Amino acid sequence: MDMPNQGLVAVVKRDCPTCVLTAPVLAAIPGLTVYSQDDPAFPEAVADRIYDGELDTSHRLRIEIVPTLIRFENGQEVDRTYGWDRAEWQRLTGQPEIGAGLPAMRPGCGAKNLEPGIIERLKIRHGETGIAARRISLGTGEDEMEAMYDRGWSDGLPLVPPTEERVLRMLGATSRDPQEVIGLVPSDLVPATVEKIAINAVMAGCKPEYLPVVLAAVEAVLDEPFAMHGVLATTMFVGPVIVVNGPVRRQIGMNARGNALGQGNRANATIGRAVQLVIRNIGGGRPQEVDRATLGNPGKYTYCFAEDEEGSCWEPLSVERGIAPGKSAVTAFAGYGLQGVVDQKSRTPESLSRSFAECMKAIYNTKLAPACDAILVMCPEHERTYREAGWSKQRVYEELYRLTEMNGDDILAGAHGIAEGGPPSYAGRRIGKFRKGGLMIVRAGGGAGMFSGIIGGWSASGERGSAPVTKEIRE
Repeated sequence: MDMPNQGLVAVVKRDCPTCVLTAPVLAAIPGLTVYSQDDPAFPEAVADRIYDGELDTSHRLRIEIVPTLIRFENGQEVDRTYGWDRAEWQRLTGQPEIGAGLPAMRPGCGAKNLEPGIIERLKIRHGETGIAARRISLGTGEDEMEAMYDRGWSDGLPLVPPTEERVLRMLGATSRDPQEVIGLVPSDLVPATVEKIAINAVMAGCKPEYLPVVLAAVEAVLDEPFAMHGVLATTMFVGPVIVVNGPVRRQIGMNARGNALGQGNRANATIGRAVQLVIRNIGGGRPQEVDRATLGNPGKYTYCFAEDEEGSCWEPLSVERGIAPGKSAVTAFAGYGLQGVVDQKSRTPESLSRSFAECMKAIYNTKLAPACDAILVMCPEHERTYREAGWSKQRVYEELYRLTEMNGDDILAGAHGIAEGGPPSYAGRRIGKFRKGGLMIVRAGGGAGMFSGIIGGWSASGERGSAPVTKEIRE
């Protein structure tokens, strides 16, 4: 790119009304060099225009809005203005009468070099990607979809090829440094950089605006209390369950209502999948290797949903767990497949709480306590029963903890002809199914149907097991 040592440069495009408006002014500026982004014949009144069809000059000049007028002195840029501002153009050109017949001001248009797809290609061509990941070259005729399967990157479903353009577009959704390390991913304890997470988010099918949520979710599962290595290595059924709270849910179009835990919503599906791919591809967490689950569960493809905060009479899960109201956050929970709760007859909170409690006692085994954590995903019709009775969330928790206590004699090993069960020390005592703080309540689901759900979780007494982790999303 050869810029004048002294003088003025303008960058324009025909597909911009303000550029068309200023065309006569451009022709009246002596010694002006004009670059046209989209039409080699524009502006016709300027004889020595230069076609910047590849947009390399526009990129090097960091053009954001057209028209842009730049002054050079001694080969260096010393001043610029963009759009049409008559006073600024007169000052920059030193011609006090220029543009006298035009309006005083008109906004410019977005520069062509910043359009999606174009800016990424320009950064790649000019070596400005900042991507440190190793590039994989495919053989002639090699199918990229099959190549990703063959290299072990897939969870069993098709992946989106993580081209440099797609990864750059993904990284554009965060201000975080691409080489920032979010944490060490088990089992290989490989650093998970923002860039590597973005690559897996692309493969999962995420839109760029989902990336801040994915980053927070990965940060949560890599936090020590979550015990991601244990979640992988246990023979239990569990995998990361991600609950999203705050304004980001609506900004990226997450589903908190009908079929919230099912298929059909891109954000729900791909955010959870991206977390699983990070564990697989960065940390080496593959089934029948370090992932030792006996059965697993379908949620190990993806398990992510949003809380229906707008419909709830209670504070959101994130606020309950210490995040300021109005902030976006994720809560990671080591959980397994949904256990349905069908109660279409209870019309009092007392009856409904007993129904929930009896179902919760069955998690793992009715003879095991304290056994696990759990999320109660409460549907709107069930939540309405508590709302109309004026019950606070705290009262519901207290009632469920009380109702899930069991007679220690009934859950002793061997009691009722079942070998499974607790130790002799349980005899004559009341034993709680859940440790204190082990229950979480989230409202989600469609407005019709008295069907809630329980997501059992992997936790245990002592130092084993996983604890839920909540992280604020850096938007």
